[in-house]
Amino acid sequence: MSTAFNDVRNAIINGKTVIGIELGSTRIKTILMGEDYAPIASGSHDWENSYINNIWTYSLDEIWKGVQDSYQKMAENVREKFGVAVQKVGAIGFSGMMHGYMVFDRNGNLLTPFRTWRNNITAKASEELTKLFNFPIPQRWSIAHLYQAILNCEKHISDIAYMTTLAGYIHWKLTGRKVLGVGEASGVFPIDPKTGGFNRQMIQKFNELIGPLNLPWRLEDILPDVLTAGEKAGELTAEGAQLLDVTGQLQPGIPFCPPEGDAGTGMVATNSVAARTGNVSAGTSVFAMIVLEKELSRVYPEIDLVTTPDGKPVAMVHSNNCTSDYDAWIGLFAEAVKALGMDVSKPKLYDTLLGMALQGDPDCGGLLAYGYISGEHITHFEEGRPMFVRSSNSKFNLSNFMRVHLFTSLGALKTGLDILFKQEDVKVDEILGHGGFFKTREVGQKIMAAAMNVPVTVMETAGEGGAWGIALLASYMLHRGEKESLEEFLREKVFAGKQGSSVAPHPSDVAGFNEFMKRYTRGLAIERAAVDNLR
Repeated sequence: MSTAFNDVRNAIINGKTVIGIELGSTRIKTILMGEDYAPIASGSHDWENSYINNIWTYSLDEIWKGVQDSYQKMAENVREKFGVAVQKVGAIGFSGMMHGYMVFDRNGNLLTPFRTWRNNITAKASEELTKLFNFPIPQRWSIAHLYQAILNCEKHISDIAYMTTLAGYIHWKLTGRKVLGVGEASGVFPIDPKTGGFNRQMIQKFNELIGPLNLPWRLEDILPDVLTAGEKAGELTAEGAQLLDVTGQLQPGIPFCPPEGDAGTGMVATNSVAARTGNVSAGTSVFAMIVLEKELSRVYPEIDLVTTPDGKPVAMVHSNNCTSDYDAWIGLFAEAVKALGMDVSKPKLYDTLLGMALQGDPDCGGLLAYGYISGEHITHFEEGRPMFVRSSNSKFNLSNFMRVHLFTSLGALKTGLDILFKQEDVKVDEILGHGGFFKTREVGQKIMAAAMNVPVTVMETAGEGGAWGIALLASYMLHRGEKESLEEFLREKVFAGKQGSSVAPHPSDVAGFNEFMKRYTRGLAIERAAVDNLR
C-alpha cells in the first residue's frame, strides 16, 4: 500500500476528515473530505419534487430517506476503497435549497407541507413587504411565504412556534440547535449588515403590520438564531447520529458548522466570496451571485440582496428555470434514436446535441423558445408553459434549435443581470461557473459568456458542487482559531495553485445574444397568452 493511501486511511480512522451534505433540487450529495481539502469518497441520492395541491414540495419521509441513502452510499464508498467504517469526523456541515417555507408547532410537528423555492404563490406578500421594508422581498423568501399564509388566513398560522429552511430543519433535528448561517438566513428575512443578524427595525415593522391579528407569537420568537462562517453551531446528538447513520456506526459529539444555502456553498466552492467576484450556478434553476463593492442605488424586485457566508453584501439574480426544458427535448431525441434501433449513451447524446449549438447563427436564426416549466418572477409569470416558436422565415435547423434552448435558459437571468451591469454599473472581473449547464466542454461557458459579457471560468473542482462547499465551511470552522478570514482561508489554503479553464465572450456571440433578447422580451406576450389560455 502507498504512503498516500495509508495517510488517507489513518485520517478516516482518526476522525481527521469532514463531511459535507447538500440537498439540491434533483440530488442529495454527501462527500467525505480529507485534510488536503480534496474529496475522499462520495454518495448521492436522486430525487424530484412533487406538485401536490398546486404546491411544489418534498415530504419529510423523502427528505430523510434521501439524506440517509446518500450518507450510506458515501460510507459504503469508504469501506470499498479503504476497508474501514466512518465512525468519527472532525466536523459536519449541511446545505440545502435556499428559501421556502417550513413551519412547526411547539411539539415539532410540520404544520403544512414544505413549500420550496420553486413556488411563485406569494406575489401579494412580496409586493407589500417590499414596500413596507423598502427592501426587495422575493416570492421565494420565507418571510414572503409566512405573510402570504397570513393574508390567506391559513389555519396553521396561530400554531407556529418555529420557521426555518430545509438546511435549518435538518441541522435542528441532528443537533437540537435552531440556527442558520447568515447566507442562508439572508433568504429568510433581511440581514442588518451592521449586526450580522436579522434587521430589528424591519422585524418591528412586521410585528406592527400583523399586530391587529393578535397572534400568540412575535416574529423574533419563531426565527432561528443567525451565525456567521467559522462559528460553532452545535454538536451531533445521540438521536441525531442514529437518524443520520441508521447503521449506528457514526458517533455523537461531532461539531457542526452553521447550515448554509446552496447559494452560499456555491460561492465557497468557486472561491467567489471577495468583492468584484461572482459565480453562477446553472442547473434546474440558475442564479448568479455578485459580491458588491457598494450598496445598490435603489430597490429592484428582480434583484435579491443576500450575503456571503461571512456576511458580505451580495446581489443575487435567481431564475426558477434553466436546463429542465432542454433536458426534456434531449429526452425526446433519445426516444427517436432508440426507435431507430441505435444505442447512444446519454453523455454522448448531450455532448453531440449541445455542441451543435456552437454551429448555429449568433442570434439563433430568428427562433424563440421559453423553458418555463414553472413560474418566473423576474418576467412576472406565476405559472410556466414551455414553448417553442418560429416564424415562416426563421432558419429552422438543429443547430439553431439547440442554440435557442441554451439561450432561453438564461433569458430571465439576463433580464436581471442587465439591471446590475447597465443600470447600477456593478463591476465583476470574472464569473466562476458550476452546475450541469457546464458539463459539455466549452458549450455552457461560451453561451454564459455571451449572456453576461464577462469571462466565465470553470474550475477543476467545479463538479464537486455545494456538498464540497459546505465541507469547506465545516473545515473553516476548525481552522477559525487561526484568525484568518474566509476569503484568506479559501485563497491561501484551498484554492492556491488550482487551475481552471476560462472562456472570454466573443463579440459576435454577445451581439447575437443581445439580438435574441429583443425577441425574447417582445415574445413574452406569447408566453402570457399560453399561461392564460393553455390548461
